[in-house]
Amino acid sequence: MATGKAPPDLVESRSGHQAEAGQRMVFVDALRVVVIGWVIAHHAAQPYGPTSGDWPIADPGNLEWLRPLYPLGAAFGLGLLFFLAGYFVPRAYDRKGPTQFLRERWVRIGLPLLVFVLVVHVPVVYLIDSPGATFGEFVRSLYDSGWRDAYLHLWFLGHLVLYSAGYVVWRSLRDRRSDRPPTSWPMPSYAAVMGFVVALGLITWIVRGWYPIDEWVPLLFVVAAEPAHLPQYVSLFALGVVAYRGDWLRRWPTQFGAIWLSVGLVTSAAVYTAVMLANDPGSDIIEGGGFTWQALLWSMLEALICAGMVVGMTVIGRQVFQRSSRMLEAMAAASYAAYMLHVTIVIGLQAGLEEVDLSAGIKFGIVASLGIVLAFGAGHLSRRVPGLRTVLGTSPTAPKGGPQRESHHV
Repeated sequence: MATGKAPPDLVESRSGHQAEAGQRMVFVDALRVVVIGWVIAHHAAQPYGPTSGDWPIADPGNLEWLRPLYPLGAAFGLGLLFFLAGYFVPRAYDRKGPTQFLRERWVRIGLPLLVFVLVVHVPVVYLIDSPGATFGEFVRSLYDSGWRDAYLHLWFLGHLVLYSAGYVVWRSLRDRRSDRPPTSWPMPSYAAVMGFVVALGLITWIVRGWYPIDEWVPLLFVVAAEPAHLPQYVSLFALGVVAYRGDWLRRWPTQFGAIWLSVGLVTSAAVYTAVMLANDPGSDIIEGGGFTWQALLWSMLEALICAGMVVGMTVIGRQVFQRSSRMLEAMAAASYAAYMLHVTIVIGLQAGLEEVDLSAGIKFGIVASLGIVLAFGAGHLSRRVPGLRTVLGTSPTAPKGGPQRESHHV
């Protein structure tokens, strides 16, 4: 990546007249770091709690208090990143046009994704799971599992590429029909947010009737996708696009955000408590699929948590993180690389502690804290390696006192 351009991160960090004034939306940087830190901690917990997901490291410890944290994190974490990513897509498209927009998205997202999938993930999965299979049998097994083993956690990047391409198609069709600028959307009311919650909950429940949580499919034949959460990801990315036209991130009232954050936190606390107090924690409350009232209840609660936390964290984050710091700037610049590298780092730490005589709780604490430090640290240090920093999107920032660079985030 050429010097003089800011590193690509998972989302843009400027908006409206702030971008024109060269001022970063500091709270977006902070939110991105917090969510990616949560993702690292989530994967750090995999061997130490009751999870239904596949993981290469197993531990005899079984921390029941981790059980509700997996679905609660999935209820809003990546959805928030999709919302923030969608928010800055219209501005990038307006400035660059469809061709340059897609070209830069491919260089910043598609190329790193392709490198990791073909050069890292596929060979490792083949050596571990299918060393005796023919090439055709191996590829067929990847497809039958929805390409999940090929993408691993980088399916998120594949979806960003796909959603960005979808936006370009929509804008091209819209611009051909009308010369008027895109509509500026008013801020949603409490009733509008609740309407979104009900609609998202119902659609999610219907989708999960056929595709329960943790079932993956090859979306459009090439992208790994979990249909059970697809309504959340697609709708939040689209709402981010809509929110940009109405400048919601800067205009949402503080009280509006505080109320919705309270809704998200109280609902999460109620779900956590109910799961921990239930005789059978794996049933009734968090039901991942089927046309049952339990699945409908969880779909609705998940949608309520999603809306509350996305709106609330965005607004309260705006109020709390108004000034940047050198550490926050460094972590934000390294967040893209931290996301890409963290699974390898976390699994290595878990493997190193596998035979150590420590409790599961202590192991989780060590892996989570060291995983976050090492993932962001590796991303930061990668700026010194020209080829690596191009793939990981961590080109050095402009020197202090020098001209401020244009920000180009994913």
